[in-house]
Amino acid sequence: MGQTLQRAAQWTTATDGQSGKLEFSTLNEDLLNTVLNFAEGPSGKSPEEGKLVFKKPLTWTTVLKPSSFSGSGYIEKGTSVVSEATSSKDDRPLLELSGNKISVLSLEQAESVLRVAGDRKMVELRACLEENKDPVANMLGDRFATVDGADNSIFRYHEEITKEIELLSKQSDESEEKKRELEEKKLVLSLRLKLLRLDEQMLNASIIKITNDVRLNPKIVEGEVSVLKQVSGEDNNRYALQYINYFGELIMKLIIFFILDETLGYNFFLNAREAAVKNSWGPSKEKSGQLDYGRPDSDTYRELVTMIKAKSPHFAEMISKQEFNVKQTKDRDSHLAVAQDDDQDMETTARSEHHQHQYQTKEQTQQGDKDRKKTQPTRTKLEPSLKWKNLSLDDDQRSYARSDIYFMSFRSRPNKTPVAEQEDQFSESSTESEEEEEAIERRPEANADLPSEYWQIQKLVKYLKGGNQTATIIALCSLRDFNLTQETCQLAIRDVGGLEVLINLLDTDEVKCKIGALKILKEISRNTQIRRAIADLGGLQTMVKILRDQDKDLKCLAAETIANVAKFRRARRTVRQHGGIKRLVHLLDCVKLNSTVMTPEMEMSVEVARCGALALWSCSKSKKNKEAMRKAGAIPLLAKLLKSEHENMLIPVVGTLQECASEPSYGLAIRTEGMIEDLVKNLKSSNQELQMHCAAAIFKCAEEKETRDLVRQYGGLDPLVGLLSSGTDDKQLLAAATGAIWKCSISPENVQRFQELKAIDMLVGLLNNQPEEVLVNVVGALGELAKDPPNRMAIRKAGGISPLVNLLTGTNQALLVNVTRAVGQCAEEPDNMIIIDKLDGVRLLWSLLKNQNRDVQASAAWAICPCIENAKDAGEMVRSFVGGLELIVSLLKSEDKEVLAAVSAAIANIAKDEENLAVITDHGVVPMLAKLTHTTDDKLRRHLAEAIARCCNWGNNRISFGKERAVAPLVRYLKSKDENVHRSTARALFQLSKNPENCITMHEAGVVKPLIKMVGSRDEDLQESSAGCIGNIRRLALANEKARYS
Repeated sequence: MGQTLQRAAQWTTATDGQSGKLEFSTLNEDLLNTVLNFAEGPSGKSPEEGKLVFKKPLTWTTVLKPSSFSGSGYIEKGTSVVSEATSSKDDRPLLELSGNKISVLSLEQAESVLRVAGDRKMVELRACLEENKDPVANMLGDRFATVDGADNSIFRYHEEITKEIELLSKQSDESEEKKRELEEKKLVLSLRLKLLRLDEQMLNASIIKITNDVRLNPKIVEGEVSVLKQVSGEDNNRYALQYINYFGELIMKLIIFFILDETLGYNFFLNAREAAVKNSWGPSKEKSGQLDYGRPDSDTYRELVTMIKAKSPHFAEMISKQEFNVKQTKDRDSHLAVAQDDDQDMETTARSEHHQHQYQTKEQTQQGDKDRKKTQPTRTKLEPSLKWKNLSLDDDQRSYARSDIYFMSFRSRPNKTPVAEQEDQFSESSTESEEEEEAIERRPEANADLPSEYWQIQKLVKYLKGGNQTATIIALCSLRDFNLTQETCQLAIRDVGGLEVLINLLDTDEVKCKIGALKILKEISRNTQIRRAIADLGGLQTMVKILRDQDKDLKCLAAETIANVAKFRRARRTVRQHGGIKRLVHLLDCVKLNSTVMTPEMEMSVEVARCGALALWSCSKSKKNKEAMRKAGAIPLLAKLLKSEHENMLIPVVGTLQECASEPSYGLAIRTEGMIEDLVKNLKSSNQELQMHCAAAIFKCAEEKETRDLVRQYGGLDPLVGLLSSGTDDKQLLAAATGAIWKCSISPENVQRFQELKAIDMLVGLLNNQPEEVLVNVVGALGELAKDPPNRMAIRKAGGISPLVNLLTGTNQALLVNVTRAVGQCAEEPDNMIIIDKLDGVRLLWSLLKNQNRDVQASAAWAICPCIENAKDAGEMVRSFVGGLELIVSLLKSEDKEVLAAVSAAIANIAKDEENLAVITDHGVVPMLAKLTHTTDDKLRRHLAEAIARCCNWGNNRISFGKERAVAPLVRYLKSKDENVHRSTARALFQLSKNPENCITMHEAGVVKPLIKMVGSRDEDLQESSAGCIGNIRRLALANEKARYS
């Protein structure tokens, strides 16, 4: 295990003298599960090896209490527990628990600890490995410690045992003590070999996982391009390429290369994705202005250079003759393309190669503002770049030029400025959250009357610029006397150049000046325009440096100002790129929060942690920042702060957690670190903002069953329902609470508790006059609760059917998905179906099949199935929808498997009516169903086979299915492990076997043997269908036999 922990496991950064922790990643989770299986599994070790006493104990900090070890085998001594089993050498107990420290001296006792830990066994194992970095050395001795080079310890130990055996055999009087020592050494060797094998297995699995995660990205491709630029020139006898240039943006998922090679005589396209580079068709001939993403061959390459060498003999020949030199320039960093935007919404954001603005004087600042106004127009969406005009492209090429295309030419070109050098702006997508929207500049008109404060502030700023240290401090104090929350005062400071002065003061050595400047910046940075100006002036970089200062007041103010400024993506990226995330995480490490006596120094430490949490909350809206926080060790520190009793601390901590909870690694950590209990406890707080963030965190984490169970076990369902009955007008709180109820109601055990709390009545009451974000969650919760038959009746009695049907006319896609599911579940009840039919709900569901969203199509088709099953005159109802049958048959052309499965299930219900079956047969349902029979998806197989079985009941459809070659693929369905697939397939084969030609095809496909096994099934439908199919095949064989001999 030592090699794996050192080389493969992922560790956080060590802080304040403490060693790093194991990160919450999927790789570490796999490693821990492997070790856990070895420790708990009987096949991993023999009983004798389990009882082997360690050389040194494995000691770690535990969450277990002495009461956990109640029972035989353990002796409780006050606040400590020891095992009755002791070491034969020194009578030390093999297990000892004292306070929060536990020590074990054998694998058997370690297994007992894991067994006692129950659901928290992973926490114990993680703590053990974190505090015992080389467990093998503790268990078997330092001679087996992990080393970097070749490890010969096993061979030397084996030689030592062999020599002892030889010496023992030569001695006439064999002592029992030496025999015991020899047997113990054999056990040590055996256990060491097993641990070595475990180490190798984990290393191999880690290598495979890490290798699979390696992907191409724009940075790698850009590196290759920079190398290729060194071998480009107009002299074909000397250079491999003639010209290389960027065109448009480089985006993460897809990069298109347009290659023109005169040596080949034709053009070809390259398509660089995450996994490889491959050949592409290039511009589409059918759709003007679009690319055809098909590929003429299947060759893929891991590098761009390898691809070009394979396609161009001239390049391959010349590239081998090139000499490469590393050239360094003073401003190399200023010419690097900024990495692709990393934020939560993952929108493409253009990057400039020269975005290194320095605002050292007021004149430079004003000039920069003018440049940005010229080069950064406000946009609501990304538009195709028009910079292809500068490249003198042909008309045909212009039609294919897009902002996401990378252009590389091997053809000699006019001497023009490269596009990369022309782009000198930093354009940022304006589609952000409400707090991040680009504010429209509202400058006062020249003749407008300004308040006196505006001119007074401008005078004070002049004193800041020209005064000495004392005058500066007095001016700062005077500025703070103004109401800096007013926009007029904020803009007055900016307009006269006060921001530059305040930011420059942060670089001085005078603490008082720094504190005064930060207090003002903290107040005025709540303004959108001000915070962007601070980022443009480099203020964030300076504040990140201040986070290392020894003065805690400075650190608090810097963190709070960062929290205000980092409301937009560029600022968040700047904080991360300058090491701010790591420093902010370090601020979270403070004293015990719930100490009975808090000194002023301890209170200041807690305040620093609170400010750090505020800043991390703002930064956590970026996906890359979340990853950086995790690697810096933020999770255990946030878990520690979550136990605080102070609301002003809890709100930023829980806010950060709920922002990060959408990431799987954080969801896992919140569950395993015991944070669910604290979240549930804080749900009962009187602070609505804290309640909202706790509910939102549970909403995001409750996708996992273990989390839902923990919420129930800690009593979290009651306060969630209580939030609905509190009559709050806070829509964000309602959205979070209903979202948490929705996800928790996925578990049947939770549904039972919601029934007892009468949650359905409250949810139905929220179906009217609520924003869409609340309605999505309310309807989702009702859909989950309606899976239980008694709840369908409860929804009807509460008057929920009518508002649910009314919501089918909306346009919100997420809401439509949830409401169709809820209506479908309610339609399972015949009485509910009567109401739905009267409200024209089935027609509304059918109209949603035209929706462009595939999820809406699939959920609408699933909802139609119970409506047809439970409607009184279903056949006539379906025929009354003009064009409805043609529409649902046309959806069989969809590429989405969920849509195909839902539509197949709907067709199986529609085909129960003979007239409807005749109509869909005329619309070509048979060949469409036959084309889908080669699928391997069991869900689609089940409903497809059911649809085929139903469609066989009209005309010559059985013969048509045979002609369309649908019979043989159906036989393969019998190999599935899903019994539902077997049942529907047997029905289909039984219907098809009524045609002689189909019987022959089935027999040739080997249908008899699996059907004979299924005749013995406990499922009566499966028995009858299988026996009927075999009977039809047998009757055909007998008729053939009779005809042969007659």
